[in-house]
Amino acid sequence: MKNHFYLLFALLILSACTETTDTQPSDDFALMAYYVPNETFPPDDLPLDQLTHIIFSFSKVIDGEMAFNNPANDTLLRTLVEQRADHPGLRVMIACGGWGADGFSDMASTPENREQFIQSTIDFIQRYDLDGVDIDWEYPAIPAAGTGARPEDKENFTALMKGLREALDDLDRSQTLTFASAGWERYYGNVESLEVMKYADYMNIMTYDQVSGNSPFTGHHTALGYIDESDLEGLPILDTIHKMRPEMEANGVTWAPRSAERIVNIVKEFGIDPGKLIIGGAFYGRAWKGVPPANNGLYQGNKGTHTGWMGYRTIRSDYENKNGYTRHWDSIAQAPYLYSPSDSVFISYDDPESVAKKVAFAKKAGLGGVMFWQLSNDTREEGGLLDAMYTSKIEDY
Repeated sequence: MKNHFYLLFALLILSACTETTDTQPSDDFALMAYYVPNETFPPDDLPLDQLTHIIFSFSKVIDGEMAFNNPANDTLLRTLVEQRADHPGLRVMIACGGWGADGFSDMASTPENREQFIQSTIDFIQRYDLDGVDIDWEYPAIPAAGTGARPEDKENFTALMKGLREALDDLDRSQTLTFASAGWERYYGNVESLEVMKYADYMNIMTYDQVSGNSPFTGHHTALGYIDESDLEGLPILDTIHKMRPEMEANGVTWAPRSAERIVNIVKEFGIDPGKLIIGGAFYGRAWKGVPPANNGLYQGNKGTHTGWMGYRTIRSDYENKNGYTRHWDSIAQAPYLYSPSDSVFISYDDPESVAKKVAFAKKAGLGGVMFWQLSNDTREEGGLLDAMYTSKIEDY
């Protein structure tokens, strides 16, 4: 009788565990939103129940310290932090930097400068009662968008992250430290990835903007699936690459089709724990004009940028299977795209299907989670991008 009791007890425990696993999202799988407030997505009216982290964007490096360059952000961030009272598991963070944000190289260049920035970061976190910081330095040792850069950035970035980790660990409130990394290989030659990951909780890989607006050919700016060069045989993109390759190689530049799966494979080869890697979704699209209709505009030449970017909310309301634009699906890239033969415009973007697949990929690959840029670009209609990501998160593998 005693043995029967233990068996029944074990079965009840197993049943309870199975039920919880099937119905509750894993707390270990991060769903992070970068967030820039706007009227459609004010900080006191957000779908925070679907997120593990929300990263307010951006503070800047100003005179060597972390600070806002827009005074209105003070009230907006405080309002966002107040929402945590109704979402106790949510972590509210600050992102410092962003595209074209200068000051990182100088700030990290000496121990004294780093200490000044680190102390200002601690003061900033305590002022707003935050749960962490994301360092969005674009990019160490690469003067992107005219930012300052020096070869020593490689080692200085590691020293900065080490100093931040040590200072954050002295705070009473547990702190998450992340950094935004590029979705292309060259970036990783300019950071000490393994060393940096001793101090960071997550590496947020920006697996978007993988084809820029000034590209001579169209493509997927936020592809998930691994694209081999052989998949592009017979398409104009490969003809262009073959012509450009001697010059690229002479300048030490290599080219391969970019995707989330490709860059995750590359980063994992460094020996980094996959559970500390986060891949990104794009809540915006990129568009090119003057695109011929062959292959529905994919991997074709173009006559320049149609729009630098457009939020998913606009894509959904004005373009997705509307006004002459047809949605197509690339089964290799695991990505959608839109094309209008009459406008000769091609749009690369993420939609609910593609972001759900990114979450499913991250879960299957044992990654730490997914993030996206940025929440205010989503639709407020049902079935938006965040809805799709959250649903995919809580589904069985």
